[in-house]
This record gives sequence, C-alpha cells and structure tokens, in this order.
Amino acid sequence: MNLSDRALLVQLTISQWTARKYDKKATQEVATTFNTSKDAGRYNKSLLPMNDYLDRVHKKTTFIREKFYKNTLPWGMEGTMMLPTTNYLAFMNEFRKEKNEWLTLVNDFKSNYLQLKDDAKRVLGQLYADADYPTESEVGNKFKIDMAVFPVPSTDFRCQIASDELSRIQQDVEARVADAQATAMKEVWTRLYDRVKHMAEKLADPKSIFRDTLVENLQEQCAMLTRLNFMDDPNLEALRQQVEGTLASHHPDALRNDPDLRRDTAAEAKAIMDKMSVFMGGQ
Repeated sequence: MNLSDRALLVQLTISQWTARKYDKKATQEVATTFNTSKDAGRYNKSLLPMNDYLDRVHKKTTFIREKFYKNTLPWGMEGTMMLPTTNYLAFMNEFRKEKNEWLTLVNDFKSNYLQLKDDAKRVLGQLYADADYPTESEVGNKFKIDMAVFPVPSTDFRCQIASDELSRIQQDVEARVADAQATAMKEVWTRLYDRVKHMAEKLADPKSIFRDTLVENLQEQCAMLTRLNFMDDPNLEALRQQVEGTLASHHPDALRNDPDLRRDTAAEAKAIMDKMSVFMGGQ
C-alpha cells in the first residue's frame, strides 16, 4: 500500500500579536545611566502589562502547537508534518474544538482591547506611546489560525516533460517519500523509547522523586501509538502492548510505596529498551 493511502500532510498556521516592542529611547537611557553601550542590551517593553486576556491566547496557542506535534510525524519540510489517516478524525475533532476555544479567547481580548490600552497608559507612564498600538480594527487582523491538509506526493505525473526528465522527477519523489517514511517511523519508535528510558532511569534510583506524569505520559504515548503506527509495524505494536501491560499499568503510588515493584519495573523497562534498540538500530 502506498504512503499516500496511509497519511496526509498538514500545516498548522497560527499568528498572534505579542504586544511587545523594542524601545530605542529607553534602551539609550539605560545605557547612559549605566555608562555602557546601547548594544549591551535592549529594552523590550510590554505594551499591555498585567493583563490576562492576551496571556490566555498565548497559552492556548502553545497548547495547540504542542498537541499538533504530538499527533503528527516529521515529513522533512519546515512547517509540514505527516498525519496518519488512522489519527486524522480524532486529531481534527480535537483541533476544531481547540480552535473554537482559541477564537473565543481572541474575541475576549479584542472586546477588552481599548480598556487594556487605557490601563497600559497608566502603568507604563512615560514609556507609553500611542503610535505603538494598532487601531481597534487593525488588532483583530493580527490573529489567525488555520490547518491546511494536503495529499502525500505520488509519482503519477501527467505533464508535458521530456521522458528522461520525468523519470528523474519520479525517482526523486520516490526517494524523498521513502526517506520521509523511514524518518517518520523512526520518530514513532523514538517517542516510545524515550518514555520507557525516562521511566527506567527514574525507577532505577530508589531515591529519585517522580510525578504521576511519569506513568500518565507513558499511558498517553501508548494510546497515541495505536494511531501513529501508520505502517502497522507488528514489532512496534508488540512492544507497545508490552509497555502498556507491564509498565503503564502500575499506579504511581504503588511504584513509590513498593520498593520491590519499583525495582522490578525498572528492570522490565530496561529489558524493553534493549529489545527496542535492536529494532531501532535497523531503522
């Protein structure tokens, strides 16, 4: 089966206003005060200090981007990721939900923009400059969010190109797709391996303190791999099931309070790492 039948390409675009600006005058005054060069530092002022509205937008943006990279795999082009078709519906439903929440936060910010600007005038004092601020109508255009979806390239070309050149293009596309496929599958293995390694290292040291997320993140990764294993790699699936059944099934408190269970689980995690290393060496 072709990769184009198993995956799509996706591009996430989010733009937002940072509400920060380099202040040349303040930078020069600081340099003069401390008798140094203005190149020794830069004064970047917050145009809307002490407001939660824009901060909520920025935090939601970070959350959406993190979720995007968790649900996709590298393709080899900056800004473009591979989304397995098995994960498409679940991910897009989540993205639409997060997008609507992001838009709501943006609208909340826009509704309070003029008041926030007035507040900034009082807080910034002489650092305030009206020219630093977009108008109420302009500020809305600084926020955009979009998810573009494309098919994986195929070698089915129908265009007027000399046959020898067309053959070179087809070979190049095939090589690039094969390389991207190998890179993506290596990433799938690596994500599970890194979680198992982290658990092995934490549990091997009886004095090491760990959070509940040690187990929760492993559980999340195991669940995600059922949708990211786009080549249906049986070895990866077998090890995923082993991780899920022997490592991710323990309650964090049980691992904390039972030294024998902690030691045995660390040994099991190390054994699984060794198994995974064999397969990953062949990637």
